[in-house]
Amino acid sequence: MTGKAKTRLLLVDDDPMLRQTVSLILEHGNFEVRCAENVNEAIKLIGSETFDVLVSDLHMPNNGDGLTVVSAMRHANPKAVTIIFSAHPEMKAAAAAILAQTDDILVKPAAVGNLVALIREKLKSGPGSTRVMTSIATILEEETPSTIEDWLTRVDADRHVLSIDLDRATRTAHLPQLFADLVFRLRNPLALGSRAQVSPAAAEHGLLRREQGYTAAMMVEESRMLQVSIFQTLQNNLHRVNFSLVLVAVMAIADEVDSQLAQAMTGYVAESKIDAEPVLA
Repeated sequence: MTGKAKTRLLLVDDDPMLRQTVSLILEHGNFEVRCAENVNEAIKLIGSETFDVLVSDLHMPNNGDGLTVVSAMRHANPKAVTIIFSAHPEMKAAAAAILAQTDDILVKPAAVGNLVALIREKLKSGPGSTRVMTSIATILEEETPSTIEDWLTRVDADRHVLSIDLDRATRTAHLPQLFADLVFRLRNPLALGSRAQVSPAAAEHGLLRREQGYTAAMMVEESRMLQVSIFQTLQNNLHRVNFSLVLVAVMAIADEVDSQLAQAMTGYVAESKIDAEPVLA
C-alpha cells in the first residue's frame, strides 16, 4: 500500500545558505521541495511542474521580483498557496498590495521556524480569494499622474536634461496626450509589425522642444526615462494583471513610445532644416 503523496513546494530565494536551511526545514516537515535561485529558474519550474505551495523571497535582487514569481504561479496554478518572504520588517506594515495576490508575508529569518505550521494552516483553509484582474491599459490610465511624477523625479536627477529651465507644467505638457494615445493603443491592439498611428501631438511636441532649446539627445533621453517609469508602474502593479498578457503589452508600449519619439524627432528635424535656410534679403 502506497503512502500519501507529499505536498509539492517550490522555494525561491537567491541566498544559497538560507535556501538550504529553509529547504531542510521543509523537507523535515514532510514537504517535497524544489528550489530556484532566481526568477527565471522559478518560472521555468512553474511552467513544467505542478506545485501545491510557493514560498518566495520578495527581492532577488530587484524589488518585487517575488511578485513576478507569484504572478506566474497564480496564472499557472491558481489553487497553490503562495507565501512571500521579506527581509524588511516594514513590509508587514505596507503589505496591502502584496496581500492582494499572496496568502501571507513572513519576515525572515525570524519567521522561518513558523513556516511549516503556517503552510499547513494555509493548506487547510485553501488559498486566498481569486484576485480581480485589471487590464494594463486601465492601470496606466489610473496611474498616469504617479507615472508622470516618477518620470519627473528621474528627469530632475539628470542635470543634462535640466540644463533647459522649464517649470513642471511646461515640461510635462505633452504627457497626458501621450498616455491617452498609449491607453488607446493597448485597448485597440495592432497586428505585430504594423505601423503605429500618426500622432499630431507628437509632431507638435518635437517642434516645441526645439523652441525650448532641447537637443535631439535630450529628447531621446527623456523618452528612455519615460519607458523606464512606465515599466516601473507595471512592476508595481503586477499583482493586478494577468501575467501572460504582460509581454504583449510591454511590446506595444515600447513600440508606441518609440513611434511617438520618431514623430517628434521628424518635427524637430524639419524645423532645424527651416532654421538653417538662408534668409532672403
